[in-house]
Amino acid sequence: MGKLITITSGKGGVGKTTTAINLGAALNAFGKEVIILDANLTTPNVGLHFGAPLVPISLNHVLSGRAKIVDAIYEHESGTKIIPSSLSVRELRKIDHTKLKEVGKKLRKMADYIIYDSAAGLGGEAIAAMEAADELVIVTNPEIPAVTDALKTSKVIEQLGKSVRGVIVTRVRGAKTEMPVANVREMLELPILGVVPEDDKIQEALVLKDALVHTRPRSKAARAYKMIAAKLIGMTGYKEDIGFFERLFG
Repeated sequence: MGKLITITSGKGGVGKTTTAINLGAALNAFGKEVIILDANLTTPNVGLHFGAPLVPISLNHVLSGRAKIVDAIYEHESGTKIIPSSLSVRELRKIDHTKLKEVGKKLRKMADYIIYDSAAGLGGEAIAAMEAADELVIVTNPEIPAVTDALKTSKVIEQLGKSVRGVIVTRVRGAKTEMPVANVREMLELPILGVVPEDDKIQEALVLKDALVHTRPRSKAARAYKMIAAKLIGMTGYKEDIGFFERLFG
């Protein structure tokens, strides 16, 4: 039986979808069967990241009872499997996001790990993705508004009786205006799973329609995501080798 991990955030723009697809792709590279589901039904992006913005059968068809979940799974050339949501506004009227939990039960029989890329915030879609999860991971950047929203999110998850595996701090630039990671941990009272630096190679990966861990596996952000993925599955002692010239030139 697979494990369902929902990747969520208190606000948009913190790198939640980037985190979901790169953790999923990294877990797949570690030999795990992974399905990444776009649970952000109003503003889906998983399909865009993998070059499948328009598909004949999407998650929307499944949630509206017009298709089976197995027919909405697409395999990227890298081997990573995704379930995209529709970009059509018209499709939104036909779906029942509360069925995300039911879908999750079926997907647990098909993969080792199911990654839900949740909607940002605390709306109905986001809550439904939280309720479907075995574990949740909160994504935030080191800015005070984002961390404050992450705190609200953690409290809602607690009220739902769900478990937060930890927090991933993304888009870290080392600026003086950023909240130190130690302060983020203290404020949220949750373990920090990893820190992902700001990396312009992430935008390049979007253009290439693939995960960063595939397009630039040696980039700083890709290495960070692989380290976090290893931690999620208990690969103790896993380290990303850094060559001499990488240490010298970053």
